[in-house]
Amino acid sequence: MTLKKSLTKAPRLRRVLASVAAVSAAALVLAGCSTSGSGSSSGSSSTKKLTLWLSSSAAQQAGYNKLVAEYKKATGVTVKIVNIPYSGYTTKLHEAAQANALPDIASVPSLDPIWTNKLIDLSSIVNTSADKINKNFIAKTSKGQVLAIPSDVTASGLFINKSLFQKAGVSFPTSPSSTWTWTQLMSKLDQVRKATGAKYDMTFDPSPSRLRAMVYEMGGKYVHADSSGTFSVDAATKKAVNTFVGWNNDTIIPKSVWTSGADPSALFQSGQVVAYWSGVWQVAAFASSITNFDWASVPTPAQPVQASDVNSGGLVVGFNNSSSESTAAKNFLTWMYAPKQYKTLTEVNGYLPVESGLNPTYPFSSQAAQDAFKLYNEELPLYAPVSGYFNQAQTQWVLAGKSLTTDPSVTEIGKAINGQETSDQALANVVAAYNQQVGGVK
Repeated sequence: MTLKKSLTKAPRLRRVLASVAAVSAAALVLAGCSTSGSGSSSGSSSTKKLTLWLSSSAAQQAGYNKLVAEYKKATGVTVKIVNIPYSGYTTKLHEAAQANALPDIASVPSLDPIWTNKLIDLSSIVNTSADKINKNFIAKTSKGQVLAIPSDVTASGLFINKSLFQKAGVSFPTSPSSTWTWTQLMSKLDQVRKATGAKYDMTFDPSPSRLRAMVYEMGGKYVHADSSGTFSVDAATKKAVNTFVGWNNDTIIPKSVWTSGADPSALFQSGQVVAYWSGVWQVAAFASSITNFDWASVPTPAQPVQASDVNSGGLVVGFNNSSSESTAAKNFLTWMYAPKQYKTLTEVNGYLPVESGLNPTYPFSSQAAQDAFKLYNEELPLYAPVSGYFNQAQTQWVLAGKSLTTDPSVTEIGKAINGQETSDQALANVVAAYNQQVGGVK
């Protein structure tokens, strides 16, 4: 199994962490298949030119630009980058597969069954001990193949209004090695709200990912498949979701976010909310948009599990266009994921790395942003394996020709918050939808 992003939404972390820039018009021209030349490059391949497709801001292309320049200098191999608008990217890949004109390398939002049989096995890169790639976020096929490696990862993040905490004289943890439980967190949020006159304890993204993270941390598995591919929910999940529904009482959490589309980020940035449960990709935005109070990222709760719902910012793949070209593509990716080069990529592009032990230095001027990414890099290696379950499962679904086109979690839990059904009924409806759409995948 492997990590996958929705085809309908650009990866948030990659989109937000860098400055928004227009994609060069020249980059819209698609390159064809790689060309081979004489002479030797790295490994046994004679290929002297490779093509790398991606879809990103110009700022986040910068890291790849730096690497391909270094690779050309080191090996003589040219890697041509083609940056394609996100709205047409999956279509271009689909068409390229049909025309037998796939690039050699690509950073993609998800896998597509039409070209998965063209992918290079990257397991040797993942299994290289020097790379320290977190295997909890890597999926393998039933044959043990690794078809993609995340370019970067994203997870849930807990943000607080630091000014309100300081005004109330309430302390908070700063290290994941001594984090709080959800019970402790909610008690402190309530204490801060009462002491400062804030409007709400917390806002909580209307997102299945954010709910999964909370459930994992409370010891549940959320909607999880057994060995036969049949989905269900466990007792810990039912308890966690029922607790969450109870929090939506217009004091702890405003009902309007999960029931009528109120913007949780705007509410938090108004300064009237003590904390915000969102994604780590908010950091760069908050670094520039929050000026009326001090904010901080704080460790995610563990009750009792230290976990999150980890997604990929993008999936890096290599295509088996020919023996020579696939060897050259794998050589480049092996080089790119070596710690020295991959650290450069994470620093220039503002990535949260899939590899541990890098200690990247980010170009944020905001101390809060710098502290946030230091915290996230400390947290990721501590997350339980369940953190990568959902995104790994999605690739298994793709390989089986299925996909979860509609996740009814927000709609159904919203009904429970409104009192239209119980939280157990809401979960039963979510389970039924999963079984109908992606059930039976082993």
